Amino acid sequence: MEDKTKQKIEEMIKNHRVFLFMKGEPNAPACTFSSVATAILNNLHADYGSCDVLENPEIRGAIKEYSDWPTIPQLYIEGKFIGGSDIMQELFKNGELQGMLKS
Repeated sequence: MEDKTKQKIEEMIKNHRVFLFMKGEPNAPACTFSSVATAILNNLHADYGSCDVLENPEIRGAIKEYSDWPTIPQLYIEGKFIGGSDIMQELFKNGELQGMLKS
């Protein structure tokens, strides 16, 4: 991964308390998994930034390397990688995600 791309990723994560790398936009997700992720965040009224990896191919590849996670979407809270839509669903169901978003 290029240093420039890594820096861009780090800036996005740093500049938003909650950040989602996804396919599409929050109001128009481009895959089921991104749709699930945005539905959870929207349901919790989370204020979050996002990056459409379909519009940013260099980030699409680099974010997988950055997080060492093979799939998108990817959620970050306070700079920490949380997981993809499956982990988000699990954390939402057991109430942990709500706590993470409040603290």
